[in-house]
Amino acid sequence: MATEHSTFLFTSESVTEGHPDKICDQISDAILDAILEKEIQLQNEGYVAPDGQPADVTKVRCACETMVTTGLAVVAGEIRTQAWVDVQSIVRDVITGIGYDRAKYGYDGNTCGVLNAIHEQSPDIAQGVDESWETQQGLAADDPYEKIGAGDQGMMFGYACDETKTLMPMPIYLAQRMSERLSKVRKDGTLPFLRPDGKTQVTVRYVDGKPVNVEKVVVSSQHSEDVDNDTIHAGIIEHVVMPVLEEEGIALSETAKIHINPTGRFVIGGPMGDCGVTGRKIIVDTYGGMGRHGGGAFSGKDCTKVDRSAAYAMRWVAKNVVAAGLASRCEVQIAYAIGVAQPVSLMVDTFGTATVPEADIERAIEEVFDLRPGAIIDALDLRRPIYRKTSAYGHFGRELPEFTWERTDRADALRKACGLA
Repeated sequence: MATEHSTFLFTSESVTEGHPDKICDQISDAILDAILEKEIQLQNEGYVAPDGQPADVTKVRCACETMVTTGLAVVAGEIRTQAWVDVQSIVRDVITGIGYDRAKYGYDGNTCGVLNAIHEQSPDIAQGVDESWETQQGLAADDPYEKIGAGDQGMMFGYACDETKTLMPMPIYLAQRMSERLSKVRKDGTLPFLRPDGKTQVTVRYVDGKPVNVEKVVVSSQHSEDVDNDTIHAGIIEHVVMPVLEEEGIALSETAKIHINPTGRFVIGGPMGDCGVTGRKIIVDTYGGMGRHGGGAFSGKDCTKVDRSAAYAMRWVAKNVVAAGLASRCEVQIAYAIGVAQPVSLMVDTFGTATVPEADIERAIEEVFDLRPGAIIDALDLRRPIYRKTSAYGHFGRELPEFTWERTDRADALRKACGLA
């Protein structure tokens, strides 16, 4: 008698660095990086401001938001630093570096207007990070990590699974790599008719919880006005879709359908075609919907904002759980109260794939990882200008040297804490 297998389709999307929302993420993170780099330089030089405050990268606070639309980029938010950075030049460098460097593309970083509406961080928010609730209650003693409070309340999730070599879900991993390649073949001249704005979408068939093939691919790319659809279609399939699938070793199904620019035309794109805003692609930034998201955006926020640092930490935790062989899928949730160092909750869900009791995994995480904000910042070395690289093609699943949260350096310790050799 044949065995009946459970099957379903799951779809995730990605966008290129030239998508309007992603332009904003990159500008916000480029400004954050510039501030961190300059503050570190001033600190090393022993700089002291006229008000007597020395440069100190641990005191930097940044929540930078960007909006782009036709002919205009607006930067706003709250920043505390001793450093001065040329915001207008940073904005223009990001936009032109992406590829919007001439008017015929609908947006030009050399000539667009740039408005700077940045102001200083509220002292009401700052005081809870600078001096935690534990400190104010006399409970911090000499523990430096007890003295730094969370930059906001909220819950953050991390996710990992064994579907890909980087322990990411297959649909979002493929979509990100296709978006990344779409920009690569534009920039290196392989497909010179492409323009910066673009989106990808991949639908994967799962059988008994495992990805087996790709059922649908959608790629939409901005393009020059003088290229025909057949050329676009053939070029993207040959140089974007198939190389990614071949590299990852997953095939199209026999009935697979590939949609390339399904509207038939995508000449007007970027900020001229759609207003962009920082933090509007949070599912693209994380797990493509396969894992939950706490709701907080990442880009433009310094590491005291747990929306960012704790989400990175949760990816680190979940990835180490899977790398340790404690589960083939793992989602971890953590929650904080603003100004309080200690997390208010921790939850582990392995979706029935755990090789040891989930209670043991949760206990092991608490033993192996210090999840207070200050400890996370130090363990992952987050007070560095590393954030521009995170702002396109995913914050997770890219094993770059700067992405410390992608390390599996605690897997052995987790196994030991669970009583495994």
